Amino acid sequence: MPTTKLSGPLLIVNPKAYLQSADTLRLAQITNGLAKKFGITTLFTAQHVDLRLIADETSHLTVTAQHMDPITPGRGMGHILPENLADAGVQAVVLNHAEHPLDLAVLDATLERAREVGLATIVCADSDAQCRAVAHLGPDAMICEPTSAIGTGAMDASDYIERTTAIVKDVDPTILVIQAAGVSSGEDVARVMAQGADGSGGTSGIIRHPSWEQILTEMYQAIVDSRHV
Repeated sequence: MPTTKLSGPLLIVNPKAYLQSADTLRLAQITNGLAKKFGITTLFTAQHVDLRLIADETSHLTVTAQHMDPITPGRGMGHILPENLADAGVQAVVLNHAEHPLDLAVLDATLERAREVGLATIVCADSDAQCRAVAHLGPDAMICEPTSAIGTGAMDASDYIERTTAIVKDVDPTILVIQAAGVSSGEDVARVMAQGADGSGGTSGIIRHPSWEQILTEMYQAIVDSRHV
């Protein structure tokens, strides 16, 4: 089965478990309209129970699972079967987030199962060593983020973005690198893109903003503007 192909630049909208179904759909519909307007590849994650709904109600999003398991059809009570994600219209999966970490062997097996069912893979990594190790596994994209910055609304003040992006690209220049930890504004997105990343996005910086359309518009515009710098 052919795998969904991702192309940069990217925006990821990742509501995690902050929203219930109705609000998740509302955010997805807003994001869908803006993705169409700006023409930017957009990863939209959702709780597993909402993925089919999001896939059915949008047409300009790369609908993305927040996790899956490396199981095959059969036994697996309580686990997420990759084939069923694909059947629901899911096109990609995020793996190894700091809130759902995987050991290396499980991650490797899960990546292989994702490829078998045609899902694009986005893998999270924290340290320089993790970024290098994960890059060697060959995901389609990586989210490099220091765990300490997640959900803080404050980006890492060091050279983390440039350094970890370079580490991944040195291993495999075709891997798209998303830098999003602490991102909460269009200015943050502009900084990330200027430092060499292929994309950005966020969770709390979007969810907590009083206007989802406004903050997403700022982020999309920052990505568009980065193309012309």
